[in-house]
Amino acid sequence: MTYQFPTDFDPSELKINSKSPRTLFGFIMNGITFLFIGIAVVPLFAIVSYLLFKGIGSLSPSVFTELPPPPLVPGGGFGNAIVGTFIMVGIALCISVPIGVMTAIYLSEFSKGQLPEIVRFATNVLNGVPSVIVGVFAFAAFVLTTGTYSAWAGGFALSVVIMPIIISTSYEALKLVPKEVRDASIGIGANDYQTVLQVVLPAAIPPILTGITLATARAAGETAPLLFTALFSQFWPNFDTKLMEPTASLAVLVYNFAIVPFANQNNLSWAAAFVIVMLVLIANIIARVVTAKRQY
Repeated sequence: MTYQFPTDFDPSELKINSKSPRTLFGFIMNGITFLFIGIAVVPLFAIVSYLLFKGIGSLSPSVFTELPPPPLVPGGGFGNAIVGTFIMVGIALCISVPIGVMTAIYLSEFSKGQLPEIVRFATNVLNGVPSVIVGVFAFAAFVLTTGTYSAWAGGFALSVVIMPIIISTSYEALKLVPKEVRDASIGIGANDYQTVLQVVLPAAIPPILTGITLATARAAGETAPLLFTALFSQFWPNFDTKLMEPTASLAVLVYNFAIVPFANQNNLSWAAAFVIVMLVLIANIIARVVTAKRQY
C-alpha cells in the first residue's frame, strides 16, 4: 500500500524561509557564538605562539642537564628544577589522590546527614582560596615545624592546592555511573563496598584520570606556594638529606629569572616556561589515550 499525498500539498511549503524572524535570530546567535569563541581563542593562540617563539629559540640539550648559572655567566640550564618539579608534584599526588578519591567515594556512595554538606562546602571554599594563602599555611604548618624549606613542604602545599580539584572531579565522575549499574551489582549478591570498589570505581576511572591530569597541570604551574615552602636552589635535589632542604622547581625558576636584568637568565626563563607547557600538554595527551582505551 502506497501513501498518496493530498492533492492540495505544496512541496515548496517545506522550504525554510531564510528571511523568517526565527531563522534570522538563529544566524545572529550563531554569529555571536563564533565571535566569542574567537575572542577566547585569539589571546590563547597569541600567548602560546609567543611562548613557542621565545621558548624554542632558547632551548638546547644543555638546559636539561646543567644547573642554573650565576648572573652574567653564559650557558647553564635548569635540570635540577625539572627533577624538583617532578618530585614535588609526585609528593602532592601521593597525598591528594588517595584522600581526594576516598572523599569523593564517601560523598557519592555513603554520605548521610549534614556532614557531607559540610565537606562539600569546605571543598568549595578551599578551591577558591588563593594559592598564596595556601603557601602561608604550609609555611606555618610544615616549614616552621621542621625548621627548613624542603621538597616535602612544597609537595604538601601543592597537595592542598589540588585536593579540591580531585575531590570535585572524582565526585562528578562517580555520579556519572548509572544507578542501574549499582542496582545490578547488589542484585547479584554484592555488598555496598564490593559494588563501589569492583563496579562503580572501575567504571569511573577515565573521568577520574582526567581530573587527576588537570590537578597535575595545576600543580606543575604553581609558584606562590613553593616560594613559601620549597624556596629555590642552585643545586640538584639531595636524597641523602631526605629532600629536607630548599628545592628548585620550574615555576619558581621562571619567576626568579624573568625579573632579573640578565639576558641569559631571561632566556632560560622562556625555555623553562616552554617546558612547563609541554609537560602539561603531554600529560593531557596521556590522559586522553588512557581514557580512549578504557572506553573501548
